[in-house]
Amino acid sequence: QGQLVESGGGLAQAGGSLRLSCAASGRTLSWYAMGWFRQAPGKEREFVAAINWSGASTFYADSVKGRFTISRDNAANTAYLQMNSLKPEDTAVYYCAAQNGYIGSVSASTRARYDYWGQGTQVTVSS
Repeated sequence: QGQLVESGGGLAQAGGSLRLSCAASGRTLSWYAMGWFRQAPGKEREFVAAINWSGASTFYADSVKGRFTISRDNAANTAYLQMNSLKPEDTAVYYCAAQNGYIGSVSASTRARYDYWGQGTQVTVSS
């Protein structure tokens, strides 16, 4: 059975950058749309960004638009989340997820539409 594994989390200062990676094993990511979600302590898991299978369409939460960039490398079976201008409120566990089929703006941000999830990576932003 395939799995998704996130990496790249850690500690950053406000205004800094981190790059998260989501690698798939046992599964070909090029068949799936990919999404990133995050969950802060005591809060619901929320949508961050998504990208369709080809990389031609991307979707972002308003809170990260202009600061975060989602991308993918299907040959490497990996998706990425470049996070710039980090803020303390970006502190959370970040999860990648895969969704089979076409995505639009609604399905991209809907947790229940994702079929597979990684275990998460912690991102902590200090002020």
